[in-house]
Amino acid sequence: MKQKGIITYSISPNKQNVLAGTAHAAVFNVWRRFSKQVLYWAPPLVVFYYAMEWTTHRYVPVPVHSVTGPRSLMNLCSNHYLNSKAGRAEFGGEEE
Repeated sequence: MKQKGIITYSISPNKQNVLAGTAHAAVFNVWRRFSKQVLYWAPPLVVFYYAMEWTTHRYVPVPVHSVTGPRSLMNLCSNHYLNSKAGRAEFGGEEE
């Protein structure tokens, strides 16, 4: 029979150790979700990266004696340089 006047308090197991196993579950959950989704976003990312690299660079044949350093070689090969005022003055007739 139930006794009157006796009060018992207890804490549920979930409240005693709230973060039990979360680090282990987080690592494996992240890996599981990443491995399921990587083939959906990685190939388009790689394709668009190389497409942007291809569109922003124009490789101009550069005579060796005209290159004074790595910065000038980068400027000669860069589409940004070709669209600048100096680039249009230097290579204006070659672009079509």
